[in-house]
Amino acid sequence: MPPPLGITEVAALCEQACLMEATARKPGNVHPEASFADLCYRDFVESAQCAAGPLARAGIDGVGFAVREVILATQARVHTNTNLGIALLLAPLAAVPSNETLPAGIERVLETLTSDDTRHVYAAIRLAQPGGMGHVQDGDIAAPPPDDLRWAMGLAADRDWIARQYVTGFRDVLETGVPLLVEWQLQASWEVRVIHLQLEFLARWPDSLIARKCGMEVAQEASARAKDVLQAGWPETSIGQAAIREFDAWLRAAGHRRNPGTTADAVAATLFAALRDRRVTFPDWVRPTLNG
Repeated sequence: MPPPLGITEVAALCEQACLMEATARKPGNVHPEASFADLCYRDFVESAQCAAGPLARAGIDGVGFAVREVILATQARVHTNTNLGIALLLAPLAAVPSNETLPAGIERVLETLTSDDTRHVYAAIRLAQPGGMGHVQDGDIAAPPPDDLRWAMGLAADRDWIARQYVTGFRDVLETGVPLLVEWQLQASWEVRVIHLQLEFLARWPDSLIARKCGMEVAQEASARAKDVLQAGWPETSIGQAAIREFDAWLRAAGHRRNPGTTADAVAATLFAALRDRRVTFPDWVRPTLNG
């Protein structure tokens, strides 16, 4: 069995997962060749640097505290919400003791979340001000935080993919995402494997951010279009290549309102899980450098 990971190593893996997710030229997302009016690739690179340290200490400082510290550090540098979803997903995973695998240890982390974790998570969400949250009768983010974070996540699990991971023990990440990443076309480049993972996630689950901003019907259409790209033979066929370009253009239309942001968070979480449990390596990955 490999030796346990130290905090510095966990931080490096958190940063790598975030950077790989942001750097891959995924349909609809910000990447080195595509920006939004208020977001660019540099914002995500700097956000990854801000997030790595607090996330690596989640097992020491607490999951909720780590999430809040990620948002505080990121907003001080980037001044916008780039990584709330990533923080919510990676903090519990990073909190699993490094002598355990994630499938073996994640449930214990989730079962032992405290009222302090809830308080810090609610504070982080209010700071980040994610789009399309709306209001609900129970567990509303504007209300005083409840004692039980998993209970609050359970209220949102039917409409929010990230909340569902807290209820199901990160089943979608660990049982679907990681196998998709580590078993598909090992000869393909790291970027193609990451894009494939995004398409597979989108094809399976309507993106929560698209659903909040545009409605479930649009989110389901995004899922159908992702499935069409895969069925067209991407990345091997010319039809598949044309289909992914068309899908990318559709997602970016209307001021990027159809940005599959939750799926991007899911990709980052899956990358971290696979890297952390030593299920995958990417020999062709090169850490990006920014000029200026």
